[in-house]
Amino acid sequence: MMTTELADSRFMRAVRREATDTTPIWIMRQAGRYLPEYMAVRSKVTFLELCETPALAAEVTLTAREVLDVDAAILFADLLPMLRPMGIDLEYAKGEGPVIHNPLRAPADLQRFRELEDLSSLGFVYDAIRLIRKDLPGNIPLLGFAGAPFTLASYVLEGGGSRNYLHTKRWMYNHPEEWHELMGRLARTIVRYLLAQAAAGCQAVQIFDSWAGCLSPWDYREFVLPHTKAVIQELMPHVAVINFMTGNPALLTMQNEAGGSLLGIDWRHDIGDVWKLVGDSKGIQGNLDPLILEADLPILKAKADAILEASRGHRGHVFNLGHGVYPEVDPEKVKELVRHVHESGAR
Repeated sequence: MMTTELADSRFMRAVRREATDTTPIWIMRQAGRYLPEYMAVRSKVTFLELCETPALAAEVTLTAREVLDVDAAILFADLLPMLRPMGIDLEYAKGEGPVIHNPLRAPADLQRFRELEDLSSLGFVYDAIRLIRKDLPGNIPLLGFAGAPFTLASYVLEGGGSRNYLHTKRWMYNHPEEWHELMGRLARTIVRYLLAQAAAGCQAVQIFDSWAGCLSPWDYREFVLPHTKAVIQELMPHVAVINFMTGNPALLTMQNEAGGSLLGIDWRHDIGDVWKLVGDSKGIQGNLDPLILEADLPILKAKADAILEASRGHRGHVFNLGHGVYPEVDPEKVKELVRHVHESGAR
């Protein structure tokens, strides 16, 4: 669903590496606990209820986009609910985040982990997209998203977040055949899920590889790159893809090899060096440290200007944080960042 107005938007022009009037910006975790407008809705329901109630997910998506005046909306959802119909018992425990009560621990457990071919159980996601697209301004793209195969696999194996990814790496090293089977099931499901998001009304999608930074370059190449690359190759003919990874600059070359319309990078990279790597092959999204939003405004603006200056002369820059905004951040700082990027990016 790409109208002429959407195709000519700042964000979509940057995706195609065309000239823009200023640098486009959106914010990861755009609708989040730092926003009072979000909390007014979130305080009445559980997190999972918010994700799975299309009208509420649409409301917080649209409100965040409007109050921040950013150049793209991103669907309010979460990486993990798509795992539930695949056989995963997921709970969002208060104060603990996502908890999986039946993680895969032995290779035989793969028998109960289903590749998702029928997407009807995720209809709430597509209903939310249609509601958002209906009420979103005609020149504002809507972004969908999913977890990358490795990030989802690590949740399925660990049962939640992890510091050392013991269970994940144990599977990779000791059961490589079952590992690649698991990753393949996830990769094919992710492709179907994101293509359905695009069909419902998203103009671009972001793949979050939030946990791949725990890997060495050798392990990433052997156990992860083929699957992430396959996902992006399947998606690219149909929808623009932001390939986002965080945590390990040593993986940048292979992240670039995996592909995408935009390479999403975190604050651990010098964006000028990343431009030298990608050249004219794709744009870059990023890469302000989210905690710089805790700095005084002159420092925040100076840090943003350094990123903009390093990207000057390069088409295809989309400004963003290097990860999601934290709940403690003053929303006025985020609004000021958006205004400043628009002003400074036009100069």
